Amino acid sequence: MAKAMTVVNGPTLSAAIRLHRATTAFATPVARALSTHVTNAACEDHEPGFLGSVETFYDRAAKISGVSEKSLMGIKAVDSVLSVKFPVEIDDDTHIILEGYRAQHSRHRLPTKGGIRFSDEVDLQEVEALASLMTFKCAVVDVPFGGAKGGVKLNPKNFTPSQLERITRRYTMELCQKNFIGPGIDVPAPDVGTGPREMSWIMDTYRQFNPQDVNASGCVTGKPVSQGGVRGRNEATGLGVYYGVREFLQFPEVQKMTGLSGGIAGKTVIVQGFGNVGFWAAKFFSNNGAKIIGIGEHDVSVYDPKGLDVEALFKYRAEKGSFRGFRQAEILEEPIEIMERECDILIPAALERQIGLKNVQKIKAKVIGEAANGPITPAAHDYLVSQGTVVIPDLLLNAGGVTVSYFEWLKNLSHVRFGRMSRKWEEAGKSKLLTLVEENAGRQLTAQERRAVIHGAEEHELVHSGLEDTMIDACEETRATAASKDTDFRTAALVNAIQKISTVTTQSGQIFL
Repeated sequence: MAKAMTVVNGPTLSAAIRLHRATTAFATPVARALSTHVTNAACEDHEPGFLGSVETFYDRAAKISGVSEKSLMGIKAVDSVLSVKFPVEIDDDTHIILEGYRAQHSRHRLPTKGGIRFSDEVDLQEVEALASLMTFKCAVVDVPFGGAKGGVKLNPKNFTPSQLERITRRYTMELCQKNFIGPGIDVPAPDVGTGPREMSWIMDTYRQFNPQDVNASGCVTGKPVSQGGVRGRNEATGLGVYYGVREFLQFPEVQKMTGLSGGIAGKTVIVQGFGNVGFWAAKFFSNNGAKIIGIGEHDVSVYDPKGLDVEALFKYRAEKGSFRGFRQAEILEEPIEIMERECDILIPAALERQIGLKNVQKIKAKVIGEAANGPITPAAHDYLVSQGTVVIPDLLLNAGGVTVSYFEWLKNLSHVRFGRMSRKWEEAGKSKLLTLVEENAGRQLTAQERRAVIHGAEEHELVHSGLEDTMIDACEETRATAASKDTDFRTAALVNAIQKISTVTTQSGQIFL
């Protein structure tokens, strides 16, 4: 495991590089191997891979967490890993062998929780890193799950829907046979390359293996509403990103560091990645007065300092398959360059390792909100912090997805839609109270005004309310720890997670078993 690194205090990039090289020199062989297994346009060869980055950030927080070494060792280790190779019939004449993984990082709380991704980049190290991050993410937002992650190594664009269905069901069979899925064991969710469709296939396959399980719909989240999903889940991660950035902009210390006044209105925003998370984040920022000046995709990016129409871009890409040819904005052929344009808020919402030592000096944003998992390497993070950039970490900011997944899981276990038993009772109580107010005030409200006042909350409104409350509390906890520990927000969020996990494991006696 990589030795812990202290936060860079100096103002130069070279200081971050020296610190990074000094600490990786003491890393274990595994960590050193992870340092070079991935290279891209943003990262130097010696920068750690995704798992190495997660471990580095963990080690920093562990040093100042006040938690015993015995507990820290137990929290850091990955509990269980499933690695399988399985055959799938593509057509009458073709069979292929696919690799699939599922990692359960921590079972201090059950079930474990984490997405399933279909990607060429899936490997064991990636799912272990993502599972670790999920454990800390759940703890930060007080969702009572352990962390897990899974994936199948493939490019879904190379397969037809019927082929993907066979692949998804075959992978789920492996999970069922190895006891790596179940509403009280391990609950997957969508991730890169998967969505509600794949979650429906997973649920149906699990039900076939477990016909007696009345809670079978709770074996997976992110399902369509018709299949037991919850209203508000689709936009949850992007909405959580918006709530988190909004809260941080209200903190006086953040305003002092960035020179930005409180509130979203009038801020310039660049979003890298226009998938489900990036689209909804851009939409919520735009709807609340921010100016979206840049959006990046895998092939090209678009930029317009006057502001972009998020809905128009979404529609154009849906029709054309790309931003190419969009005449209302400048097209950047090198997509990663969009992050280097000047803006108030930068939202990396694509993949990991998008900001490294190769491009960190070109980043001009005052606030970076990590909507993706692991978009910034440790050394790049140190440089940004040393320059006064506010980095809102992934384990806090993109926890909206798992928070609303928790709500969906609760809905599946209770077998009732949120608001179904209370909405009309709530409206009746409000109506009686409003009648008394009207009688004393001597004024009758119009029918439209009355409906607005007595309206009982629907499911998506309750979900959004629960998510907002969760994000506000988690942001405030992170802020308080950063101040008390005199550290950056990422380290503070990890300290909170480590302390919460340690409390559970020590009080239950798990650490001594």
